[in-house]
Amino acid sequence: METATLPPLLPGTLYLVATPIGNLEDITLRALRVLRECDVVAAEDTRRSGQLLKHFGISRPLLSYFQFNEARRSEEIIERLRHGAKVALVTDAGSPGISDPGERVVKAAIAAGLRVESVVGPCALVGALTASGLPTDEFHFVGFLPHKSGQRRNRLTALQAVPGTLVFYESPYRIEKLLGELAEIYPAREVVLARELTKKFEEFLRGKPAELLALTAQRSLKGEFVVMVAGAEAADLPRGGMPAAVAASGV
Repeated sequence: METATLPPLLPGTLYLVATPIGNLEDITLRALRVLRECDVVAAEDTRRSGQLLKHFGISRPLLSYFQFNEARRSEEIIERLRHGAKVALVTDAGSPGISDPGERVVKAAIAAGLRVESVVGPCALVGALTASGLPTDEFHFVGFLPHKSGQRRNRLTALQAVPGTLVFYESPYRIEKLLGELAEIYPAREVVLARELTKKFEEFLRGKPAELLALTAQRSLKGEFVVMVAGAEAADLPRGGMPAAVAASGV
């Protein structure tokens, strides 16, 4: 399809542009066009996004938008949209708003009656889950667990009765800690670790939590992780049904 036949970007629209999580070939043609034609790119890390734009020969103004300036920048972005600007929002990697900044400005734009359009593309969650070998018909995305041990254990315990595959994001600095917790709370569950997705050293590791924990003693596991845990079965649940924490939270 020739570019001339494609519909132009609409003024006053917030475009949520998914960017590669590793392999730059995963950028979509639509994402490239939006980045070329937008008025400004709001980026979680302007240096990293600037390198991405440079790689594809794109030169657009960059506006920083990250966790600690979301409130102020959201107001500024909304004002730009009200004046007809076409704003592309990107994060360091993957889809904006999925364990990354973006949710606040999307809510603000919708509340202001402005248009929001998702430019779909790479997402670590989908890439890992579909290749995991675990059930994909029902899953529960948790994202990053709390850093504090007590809160992490409470969250993991509350998820015991969830029937679908559990999906977490985790850093290499806490993966051993998480596997230890899974070995205590989910000892019999099948676990899949997906690391370095779409990159040269992409790897899927499968086994029970204790088996994977033993592996960490033999080799250093680097890179960002997607951790998937098989869902609950009847045998996993205590007598009387779901744990009280789950019943109370409505998970």
